[in-house]
Amino acid sequence: MWLGPLLAGAATLIWSGNFVIARALHEDVAPIQTAFWRWVIALLAILPFAARGLWQQRAAVRRHLGYITVAALLGVTLFNTLIYIAGQSTSATNLALIAAASPVLIAGFALIGGERPDARRTAGLLIALIGVVALVSKGSPAVLLGMDFATGDLWMLAATATFAGYSALLRRKPDTISGLSFLLATFIAGTVLLAPVYAVSLATQGGFTPHSGTVGALLYIGIASSAIAFFTWNKAVALIGATRAGIIYYLQPIFVAAVAYLAIGEATTPVQYVCMATILTGVAIGAKR
Repeated sequence: MWLGPLLAGAATLIWSGNFVIARALHEDVAPIQTAFWRWVIALLAILPFAARGLWQQRAAVRRHLGYITVAALLGVTLFNTLIYIAGQSTSATNLALIAAASPVLIAGFALIGGERPDARRTAGLLIALIGVVALVSKGSPAVLLGMDFATGDLWMLAATATFAGYSALLRRKPDTISGLSFLLATFIAGTVLLAPVYAVSLATQGGFTPHSGTVGALLYIGIASSAIAFFTWNKAVALIGATRAGIIYYLQPIFVAAVAYLAIGEATTPVQYVCMATILTGVAIGAKR
């Protein structure tokens, strides 16, 4: 009963670290190059575990190549690439606020695909959304009204939509393709789709100088935030559906706050505690079976 929610929570926790690292990389590595090397590393990380299964299921992969390509385009090629681009020209607050729309969009796409959330799940979704918006705005309507939305916000909105579309598509994964084989196939297809844009980035922006900071960050987002987190998220959606998994995605601001406190000693205010409690209440209501 709790495996699906736990897997969705694990993926969300890993992705929370990804946002922090991606922000730290933006001055050293171009966004397209960050995305490309992320998926190359992820591909190499799961290749030893998934290559044999993918070869055995190659006939099924060929039959469903169109579906795999669309899933790869949304979840691999576009999603994180758009986040990295957005981070170049907008604030972390705006990114967090727009990311809060992800579960709502996931529920919307899932609804189109035939997944019907009940009243309790819808209530949990809305309660958690209120908590996230209050957390990002520090509980002040004036902060929301005074936010200056930039070009990067449009990129982040596009990223949010691609992740929602990817999550909704997961429910249609063919049973003849295993989870690991599907993951490897989408990593390959998504990396291939990124390759021409990566070549253009190299030609126009030049490469980057690898050092311990950039290599360590790329290894984290390639292995943890890509190979591990996407596997656990895909499995969670298969077990509990896109809408329930999307509600658990609302835990991300709480995870980020916890990481910030443990890593750099960033204090948490009473208002933030109230907002986090609101998010947890919404998640508990919406994610309950």
